[in-house]
Amino acid sequence: MTLKTRVAMAATLVASLCGISASATELVIATVNNGHMIEMQKLGKNFEAANPDIKLKWVTLEEGALRQRVTTDIATKGGQFDVMTIGMYETPIWGKKGWLKELKGDASYDADDILPAMKDGLSVGGKMYAAPFYGESSMLMYRKDLTDKAGIKFADRPTWDQVRDAAAKIHDPKNGVYGICLRGKPGWGDNMAFLSTMANSYGAQWFDMKWKPQLESKPWKDAVTMYVELLTKYGPPGSSANSFNEILALYNEGKCGMWIDATIAASFITDPKQSKVADKVAFAQGPYAVTQKGANWLWAWALAIPAGTKNADAAQKFINWATSKDYINLVGKTNGWAHVPTGTRKSTYANPEFQKAAVFAAAEKAAIDSANPNDSTLPKSPYVGVQFAAIPEFQAIGIAVGQQMSAALAGKTTIDAALKASQTAAEREMKKGGYYK
Repeated sequence: MTLKTRVAMAATLVASLCGISASATELVIATVNNGHMIEMQKLGKNFEAANPDIKLKWVTLEEGALRQRVTTDIATKGGQFDVMTIGMYETPIWGKKGWLKELKGDASYDADDILPAMKDGLSVGGKMYAAPFYGESSMLMYRKDLTDKAGIKFADRPTWDQVRDAAAKIHDPKNGVYGICLRGKPGWGDNMAFLSTMANSYGAQWFDMKWKPQLESKPWKDAVTMYVELLTKYGPPGSSANSFNEILALYNEGKCGMWIDATIAASFITDPKQSKVADKVAFAQGPYAVTQKGANWLWAWALAIPAGTKNADAAQKFINWATSKDYINLVGKTNGWAHVPTGTRKSTYANPEFQKAAVFAAAEKAAIDSANPNDSTLPKSPYVGVQFAAIPEFQAIGIAVGQQMSAALAGKTTIDAALKASQTAAEREMKKGGYYK
């Protein structure tokens, strides 16, 4: 017996002793490097123990790098990944192109338990092409101690005028408190995620039914004017560079009287280990002006199977596990119910343990339930999406418009000039895409 043969036999024996099948399917999973996904990676050993014929291989990237890698791979049919973490923007576009496999849960999966807004946002023609791992909307989070002191009582969904009046009353920069904190950093998923919902509530839309950009319309101007006024008068210095993480740090230090952003923030600002004002936070729905349609966004980080994978059955089995009720229960028992991935299933919000651990649960669910990606604007629109339009050209348009809005906020250009430049950039991209001449 040769040395090479002995080594091969020893390796087979070790694999056998470790409970690993010599012919195990390797499932390559591309995901984002945030807390919920890192936890999924840690708990993956439970899936492997239950499925010894499947080995998980993780490719964990920051958000921008993830988007670039999976987009390049799926568009070129590269076949690097068996499971991809994608969002509500990519899913309808790629599903329609035939780049994703339709998802079909097993008998125990209970697809009817998935929140309707999440299911609809990840489906095309009634077929699901991605399963939500965690979901979110946006809402108003505010310092109740400050509003009580100022005699302010918010309705369940306040108006933007009420928010402006409240910001003026609680703004106290001498004592380190700013009336309101909002995203200003440019990006289609950054300042434009917030500004799109604000504009929706003023009756705006990205494109009319002929795909003509509408960025110089009165509703857009009214929304951006209010936005700039709020942050220049009652916001922290340097707002044009602030994104989620910067504002989260300010809020947890007690420096923001109000914040309108992702519902996922609620779990951080109510955590006494992170927040100095954890016991002073209250919630309301996203503000509106002339309509409540599209006043709060809708997003999910979801798991999908690229059409080119050779391991579709194993990939489906993994997605069924990672987005199941059992997985949420596993996280609850392992790490506590305040740390489960939220925004996906009705049963999570019906769970008394979750309700007790998450003071924001009811407000978060109401926000998610009210968001409709198929009907998010007052005038009829040709696109799917609340805070984005699910067309390939939107990324470039959103980035260009975001830069203009950030410049207007920083005082480097006027609101009118910023909107005009935004309209020009949007028209150029849409004509290039062949939407109209």
